[in-house]
Amino acid sequence: MDRRFFMQLAAAGALLPGPAVRAAGAMPMRPRPLAFPADFGAHPETRTEWWYVTGRLAAGARMFGFQVTFFRSATGLGPSDSRFAPRQLVFAHAALSDLEARRLRHDQRIARAGFGIAEAAEGDTRVTLRDWSLERTGDAAASRYRARAGSENAGFALDLTLAATQPLLLQGEAGWSRKGPQPGQATQYYSQPQLDAAGTLTLDGRALPVQGKAWLDHEWGDTLLDAEAVGWDWIGMNLDDGSALTAFRLRRADGSTVHAGGSLRRPGGAVRNFAAGEVRFEPERTWTSPASKAAYPVEWTVDTPLGRHRVRALFDAQELDSRGSTGAIYWEGLSELLDEAGRRQGLGYLEMTGYAARLLL
Repeated sequence: MDRRFFMQLAAAGALLPGPAVRAAGAMPMRPRPLAFPADFGAHPETRTEWWYVTGRLAAGARMFGFQVTFFRSATGLGPSDSRFAPRQLVFAHAALSDLEARRLRHDQRIARAGFGIAEAAEGDTRVTLRDWSLERTGDAAASRYRARAGSENAGFALDLTLAATQPLLLQGEAGWSRKGPQPGQATQYYSQPQLDAAGTLTLDGRALPVQGKAWLDHEWGDTLLDAEAVGWDWIGMNLDDGSALTAFRLRRADGSTVHAGGSLRRPGGAVRNFAAGEVRFEPERTWTSPASKAAYPVEWTVDTPLGRHRVRALFDAQELDSRGSTGAIYWEGLSELLDEAGRRQGLGYLEMTGYAARLLL
């Protein structure tokens, strides 16, 4: 889509924090029981939503990390008779971390919803942006996702099937996840950890069969960042014993924590949600991006009720520049989770936003 169009929207305030996208007089979003398959689908009455898939893939002895993320954003523009009114925008990011080459390949897309170009469907997961897509099939207890994305310019393409091996993990209180110190600062949020991943990675024209493990998050809400927060630090880790660990914090410009949370689920067990005071992120080694000059902590000590962990990027240069779509520069990469003795407990993704500039949603 023409970049000038989005500059005009921004100038008009449509892409900036402004009036709620809900109808006048509508109640703000409140906690409610999640219902499936409906909540697999889009929630266009809310301001922001994303379906986020990350994981690790192996092609023989060669390992890769991958990310496929679709975003839906309500612009806040009112009703219009015009089919061209951009009431919903769809964005997408795709990235491949090549551990052998220590190289990140990535691309991004953006379009207004409609016209057969972009869609975030209600009722079930079916998100498309041109030839990129994420679609769910099967009943709620046995989901299978197909993710397709790639970039001719970046030289990679992914066509993956992701099969559930565990029940859905409802984050926070039954899917109501606090994102700040105020009660209304929250999103609806569930995860699907420990997905079995298999399919094809096409790398520089060569098709490679791959398999591995993945993690899916789906989150939606109206709340923007707390006024004091500039970004967040987040981990989603598939542990080798089948456990799933989530930890995050919202961060001030001085590095202090505005709010924190997360969860742990053992195989076959209940979810143990973490209170804000039970999660602590302490930065260790940093890496400075030669492109953005942002300094990212690529090694962390993370304390949770599970214990003390070391989170370590598997290579440093995993910064993504998404200024052509969502507008942010952020770090997102395959990382390992270690115990205090330095033994690997699992692999997953570390995400860090707000280091190159304050994150604006």
